[in-house]
Amino acid sequence: MFRFGEPVYLYLLIILPILVGLYLYSNYRRRKKIAQYGDPELLAHLMPDVSKYRPDVKFWLVFAALAMVIFMLARPQFGSKMETVKRQGVETVVALDISNSMLAQDVTPSRLEKSKKLISRLVETFNNDKVAIIVFAGEAFTQLPITSDYISAKMFLETINPSLISTQGTDIAGAINLAMKSFTPNEGVGRAIVLITDGENHEGGAVEAAQEAAKKGVRVFVLGVGSPDGAPIPAEGTNEFRRDKDGNVIVTRLNEQMCQEIAKAGNGIYVRVDNTNNAERALNAEISKLAKADVETQVFTEFDEQFQVLAWLALILLAADLMLLERKNPLFKNIKLFKQN
Repeated sequence: MFRFGEPVYLYLLIILPILVGLYLYSNYRRRKKIAQYGDPELLAHLMPDVSKYRPDVKFWLVFAALAMVIFMLARPQFGSKMETVKRQGVETVVALDISNSMLAQDVTPSRLEKSKKLISRLVETFNNDKVAIIVFAGEAFTQLPITSDYISAKMFLETINPSLISTQGTDIAGAINLAMKSFTPNEGVGRAIVLITDGENHEGGAVEAAQEAAKKGVRVFVLGVGSPDGAPIPAEGTNEFRRDKDGNVIVTRLNEQMCQEIAKAGNGIYVRVDNTNNAERALNAEISKLAKADVETQVFTEFDEQFQVLAWLALILLAADLMLLERKNPLFKNIKLFKQN
């Protein structure tokens, strides 16, 4: 396994394109000034010892040496020893409703964005746990397979929007069934499905799917997002709201009864998500009660430093730069490595 011990130094690489830009601009200014004195070809014959190419070669040697030094500071390392370690954790699959009704703004900033922030904060509380993300509307698919890579989980979370699924609806049963296939085969691990939805346009079969999950020891927690009073659905890219075929504004309402039935069938709890953090606290409390089993994970425990190779390369490049003169060396005037026009 390869990694950088101090990756923050890689930000210094932004210096390299700046140096190239400055060097090219300097060459442009130099050529422009030479042209003011006379014909460049005639001036080249009057200065036979001036090399056209050597300054460029010297610049690129220093450029490459500087790049090597930056990578050296970042401490490149290769994993040399892998060990199997045991960590205690739970497995959580988040099933997020991304149907168009989740764009309603009866919670701030919208049902979907509120849900994404809630998931992000949930992931921040994880330590040795595993998480997967499923998105669903009229159908369900896996956005992120189960993993302990919380950075990737947050990154995938940012890309979620209703355009990921063209089929509209709320196939909660499909989401639960897919979630059940997402867990690892590890025995004795506490498992939970966190279902986040407004429950509208429910397609049936969700209660039965939750019951099957509960029979297999998986608890189903349901977070209902929105208001039972309802709210219009914004039409993306405009200041208007979505309308039905008769021209009436579509109002979407949280189906709390259905959400409560699913949570009960899945041996979980139902929590309504509003503009407070109550839902987040309640969910964290329930997940913390799950049995934390030992999960074996293979990790690299020792890394060998690889900066020595880069240090030697940087020294060789700098030595070559020092040995190479900008003007032609009279000792090697018959050797034309850099041919003049």
